[in-house]
Amino acid sequence: MMDSLFEATPIEVTVPEDPYWGPLVKGFLKGPAGQVVMKHLEAAQKAGDTIYPPLPLRVFEVTPFKSVRVVILGQDPYHGEGQAEGLAFSVPNGVKVPPSLRNIKKEIGLEYGIEPTKQGSLMGWATQGVLLLNAVMTVKKQTPASHSKWGWQHLSDEVIRLLSEEGDPMVFMLWGNFAKEKRALINEARHLVLTANHPSPLSATKPPEPFIGCGHFKKANEWLVAQGRAPIEWVI
Repeated sequence: MMDSLFEATPIEVTVPEDPYWGPLVKGFLKGPAGQVVMKHLEAAQKAGDTIYPPLPLRVFEVTPFKSVRVVILGQDPYHGEGQAEGLAFSVPNGVKVPPSLRNIKKEIGLEYGIEPTKQGSLMGWATQGVLLLNAVMTVKKQTPASHSKWGWQHLSDEVIRLLSEEGDPMVFMLWGNFAKEKRALINEARHLVLTANHPSPLSATKPPEPFIGCGHFKKANEWLVAQGRAPIEWVI
């Protein structure tokens, strides 16, 4: 089990048992940046805000550090009711698939010559070692980017640095300008970085790097195999 550091609230911020994620998360929560985040979170809940997801750090529970083969970076969680489940771009099965995720599934369908599946949960990726990391871990209901100034990025940046420095060779998929800004944190002598526009319908087919047609999923698997690592089963 995990030790709760934020009890008696609808939001559960916890320290994972993983020997890499645990010390990193614990250090963040005890440090100045983490303390600021927790104060914001407590104040928002006392004010009656509805905050998503209920388990903001779930990504560290379902994808152990040593299993990570691919990192996909999102900006902040979905802000609609029942959508966010603590994994970037993923929604629970049975929830309508959001536009960006539809384009992700469309691209996989194009690369593998299949019809996109209809399920919205990407848990099948997460359990294979795809770290679906949101740079900002919480959001207010119906208010995108509402927690972007709280300081969650201090944690996500440290996650990227730790993966870059101590993780086995992996692929970083950086979609959109926000994600591309994290490229400086990655040691490209050890890891593969793939960039494209964000999969949002606003940018997925536009220059300079259209997401549709990027070929990232096959490219990632080819590179992983060349490094002696197992490929990802993207069709789930």
